[in-house]
Amino acid sequence: MENVRGRTPFNELQYAGPEHLDPEYVVGYDHKARMDPGEDLALLRTRGLGPSSTVVDFGAGTGTFALAAAEFGCRVVAVDVSPAMLQALRAKLDRSGLANVEPVHAGFLSYEAPASTVDFVYTRNALHHLPDFWKAIALQRVAQMLRRGGVLLLRDLVYSFSPERADQVFRAWLAQAPPSPDDGWTREELETHIRTEFSTFNWLLEPMLERAGFAIEEAVHAPSQVFSKYVSRKV
Repeated sequence: MENVRGRTPFNELQYAGPEHLDPEYVVGYDHKARMDPGEDLALLRTRGLGPSSTVVDFGAGTGTFALAAAEFGCRVVAVDVSPAMLQALRAKLDRSGLANVEPVHAGFLSYEAPASTVDFVYTRNALHHLPDFWKAIALQRVAQMLRRGGVLLLRDLVYSFSPERADQVFRAWLAQAPPSPDDGWTREELETHIRTEFSTFNWLLEPMLERAGFAIEEAVHAPSQVFSKYVSRKV
């Protein structure tokens, strides 16, 4: 286990989901995800995000959040394990002319930043690719790179229900899935997530955050009980 905090034997690329490594899939990703970073950026600005800030975006994908954050003048490190995603991000950067975004091919367990040098960490729908043991390690690594008082904004597929309600919650979630993959994640894709990925119960994830050195300032669970948002500050 001596390599856990540095070069890790866990292969993050292997658990990224094969679709995220497929250049043809990545071409349509922005339309499928339909992500609007405005709400998250507004929240982070109330926490002090500005031109002097350093932001690390884990699971940056095609760079929707990273490029929007860079418009405020801050330094953004866009971290992703997928070469195809990073290629799409770099193409956007070339078109934008922004010089304050640094794409990095790495993940939660392999990206290295000096301790206490980062002001904000943002991650959306990426942490669930790690099993719980590695989530705990990842959150400790995030806390280590943040300055005291730094903010982690975490959005992810998090289960905020008790285990005995799993069938009921999943039936409702699957029932609302669009029939076409062009319009979002289909029933088949959601079923694959449930079977093969590592979404965590909120009552397991929250102690992980606190144990890593965070104070949870805001926790919002979606009505579906399968998505959550956490605003946490390093203590």
